[in-house]
This record gives sequence, C-alpha cells and structure tokens, in this order.
Amino acid sequence: MTDPHDESLGDPPGPVIRDKRRLDPQTGEIRERVATPAPEVAASAEVDASGEAAAGGAGPTDDDELARQLAERTADLQRVQAEYANYRRRVDRDREVIRQTAVAGVLGNLLPALDDIGRARDHGELEGGFKSVGEALEQTVERLGLVRFGTAGDRFDPTVHEALTHTHSAEVTEPTCVEVFQPGYRIGDRVVRAARVAVADPE
Repeated sequence: MTDPHDESLGDPPGPVIRDKRRLDPQTGEIRERVATPAPEVAASAEVDASGEAAAGGAGPTDDDELARQLAERTADLQRVQAEYANYRRRVDRDREVIRQTAVAGVLGNLLPALDDIGRARDHGELEGGFKSVGEALEQTVERLGLVRFGTAGDRFDPTVHEALTHTHSAEVTEPTCVEVFQPGYRIGDRVVRAARVAVADPE
C-alpha cells in the first residue's frame, strides 16, 4: 500500500494562479493586455494572405477587365453604327427608285401630249392659248425630273436609241443618229422611252 507521505514520489502539483488584475499591485499602473492569437488562426491568416497575394499577381486586374469590356462595347457600337448606315443608304436608294418608278408611270401617259406639242412647235402651230398650255405642261414635267434627249448628230447608243432605219454615209466616222423621228425621255438614269432615230454608219 502506497504511503501518501512518501517523499520519493515528489510533491503533488499545486494550483496554477494567473494574475489578471488590471492594476499592478506594486506600481499601481494599468497593465496593457496583449491578445495573442491562437497558433492555428495566425497560420491560416498567413496562408490566406499569401494565397491572395499570389492570386492577385497571377490573375487579371480590374483595370484589365474594364479595358477588355470597353473594347468589346466599342466594337459592338461601331458594328451597329455601320449596319445602321448601310440600312439608311438602302432605304434612301429604294425610296428614290420607288419615286422614279411612280413618276415615270404617270409621265409616261403624258408623252403623246408632249409629242403633239413638239410637232406643233416644229410646224409653227404652237400659238395662242395652246402655246401657254403646252409650255406650262413642259415646265411641269421638267420640274418632276423628266428630261428630253435625242438630236441629230448624237452618237448612236443602243441603250437609249431605237434605230428605225439604217444607212451608210461618208460624212460620219462612227454610228451616228442622222435623224430623230421621236425624241426620248428619261428620269435620272431611268429611260422612260428610247429615242427613235435613223442611224448612219461610215462607208
């Protein structure tokens, strides 16, 4: 049986006393309390800080991402502007074609009247009230863009001239309109009616 007073076993451990008083009993000054973080917490904080530093150095910065997004938005805006400009040009071109087609359809019905006015003028019969009406009609169709073409001496162009007769002449050096039976009319680049002419080729 073990003797509790046996000195060979050593002194039993005594209580541990920690002085947590704010005032030093000897100097009377306030003690500063220093909080020491746990080893596990400090180690994890160091690992997080090093990991964030490594990630920040290897990955893109906020400025690089903003610059990339700005370049993408700028390219999108330029593409939209180019598409809109092309759309406006197509619309304007189609609108002009439609306008010319509509005007040509209306003025095409007036060509016989214009032919009569031209023949009356050639024969000196465009006088009085008929002259005023004829000139007013010609001025109106000119304002709408109708242009008369085809005179003797013009170079023959099969795209705007219709050859009714064909001869040879030593007075020409190329196919030439030597007589105009009926003038032609056009609106812009659109031919409403080809000029009917007599053509002479060089001998």
